[in-house]
Amino acid sequence: MILEAEMKVLDRNSEYFGVPTLQLMENAGKGVAEFVRNTVKDTKKNILIFCGTGNNGGDGFVAARYLTQYYKVTVFLAGTEIKTEIASKNFQKLQTYEVKIYSSPRDVDGLLAENDVLIDALLGTGLTGELKEPYATIVKKINDAKKKMIVSVDVPTGLGFTITITPDYTVTFHDIKEGMNKENSGKITVVDIEIPQEAITYVGPGELSVYYPRPAKKSHKGDNGIVLIIGGGPYIGAPALSGLAALRTGVDLVYIATPKRSWESVAAFSPNFIVKDLHGDMLTKNDIPSIEELLAKCTAVVLGPGLGTAKETEEAIIPLVQHIIAEKKPLVLDADAIKPVGENLSLIRDSNTVVTPHVGEFKKLTGITLSQDLDARINAVKEWAEKLGVTIFLKGYIDILCDGTAVKQNKVHNEAMTVGGTGDVLAGIIGALLSKGVKPFDAVRIAAFLNGEAGNVAFQKKSYGLLATDIIDEIPTVLKKYL
Repeated sequence: MILEAEMKVLDRNSEYFGVPTLQLMENAGKGVAEFVRNTVKDTKKNILIFCGTGNNGGDGFVAARYLTQYYKVTVFLAGTEIKTEIASKNFQKLQTYEVKIYSSPRDVDGLLAENDVLIDALLGTGLTGELKEPYATIVKKINDAKKKMIVSVDVPTGLGFTITITPDYTVTFHDIKEGMNKENSGKITVVDIEIPQEAITYVGPGELSVYYPRPAKKSHKGDNGIVLIIGGGPYIGAPALSGLAALRTGVDLVYIATPKRSWESVAAFSPNFIVKDLHGDMLTKNDIPSIEELLAKCTAVVLGPGLGTAKETEEAIIPLVQHIIAEKKPLVLDADAIKPVGENLSLIRDSNTVVTPHVGEFKKLTGITLSQDLDARINAVKEWAEKLGVTIFLKGYIDILCDGTAVKQNKVHNEAMTVGGTGDVLAGIIGALLSKGVKPFDAVRIAAFLNGEAGNVAFQKKSYGLLATDIIDEIPTVLKKYL
């Protein structure tokens, strides 16, 4: 069973990995036609296809083309303006066939009387509220029609709401949709519309376009995410890179808590940061009260970039993580913060935490040396994500993303992204998304694509001279392209 949002992700990723959504619609409509052909043996039966103005209607237009070879087919269009480009293309194509098309609600009663098989391609999975006119009246009339075979396309129109079609059959695509069962959808047939395996296995622009939370027009400062980054001291640039990446990902405010040794340099990176100087040259337990003040203001935390491995710092990380988890703040546990938590795993168990290790840091987290075999790695990451109740982003040639249940891989990046700082950029992007209220697994999926695609855009310009800051500069380019 698949969620509506996940089906949208797959559609978008299919396009990215080489199978256009126009082809998916062709496969879907053809699948509906083949089902009807196999079910309705009598070619003297008349078929009426009710089409909406979106992609569900587009599936119906394609089905009409194939069915008209065998039956008398009539199309009723519930509206005047086709809403999507691919549905419009298929509507134009349908008009070159000998199929009568009606659109006046006054014709519905007569058409119902004249036809034997009714195909519901009115509205698909995108419905967000009760049916409006003319759909509500049409659905009621379809349900009231006597001795008609009703076939719904993908999902019955109105599924989950008060007024819904009650079909004899539903032909759905790729997988059964959430909420469908025999009682509300009749006999369900799943059609393979040939979504490429890559679109299922790997992240792509679908995650970004579906799950990125677009700001409301009336939102105010702070409504779209406030990130606290705790890092620096021994390494000055790391927290600044995370902060810049978070800002470019669309958060409203970035606080950076960093030791005295690094705070002036970090502040000089950008006037957009709000920088809090801590007490000494490295993070210690003495800094926790100052950090707690900032914690109250933020909606997510990134802990680790550039902190170093001094004993005093590792000792401070333990109570700091305890407090962050107790305050129920989503946390990105990155870089030098991973090892001390690995020695105290109960700290993060069953929390909104994302851990971002490379292979060496995964061993520090779990004590496990990962195999070179990809399937073995996936199994290990899944086992530990489930055991800890967190989301893990294992960085590598193929990234592995897992929340203990679902797994996605990422191959959107390039060999120049081994340059220092790219992990800090990734942590900042994940922190930004968490601060916007994105669920951890969705956040790492978006971040994997956004970071990698920005890196690929930058690589086209900078080649092997790519810098982490070049990736940050291209984040808005990717957002603009896919949102």
